Amino acid sequence: MLHIPLDAICAIIEMAREFQSKEEVVLPDTPSSPTEDWALQVLADHSDDYSVQAMTEAIGEMSQRQRAELVALMWVGRGDYDVEEWETAVDDAIGDYSVRAAAYLLAHPMVSDDLEEGLLALGYSCQE
Repeated sequence: MLHIPLDAICAIIEMAREFQSKEEVVLPDTPSSPTEDWALQVLADHSDDYSVQAMTEAIGEMSQRQRAELVALMWVGRGDYDVEEWETAVDDAIGDYSVRAAAYLLAHPMVSDDLEEGLLALGYSCQE
């Protein structure tokens, strides 16, 4: 079902957790306006952060399908889609979401937990 190696997903989860656990990282609950690209602004503020760079590089090396699966995994983990809707979620993530996958994922405060929940829903775990 997944086209991303499990160890790569687990590494991305750890990088996201490391980045978002830092005190200076503040992600707004909602953007102040719908046209504001707050996700890119948050990342721009932390562009010299090693975990942001490593995660952006790791995701950037993935194929479009893999990046879409990563976004879909987060969506499944936070309950936007059911496991039975996996392919629909991946299809919906292809395009703008997959092009900016690293920025999109890092802009979500619970991304590491949501990715882990998505893995569990699909029958995978980083604990194995």
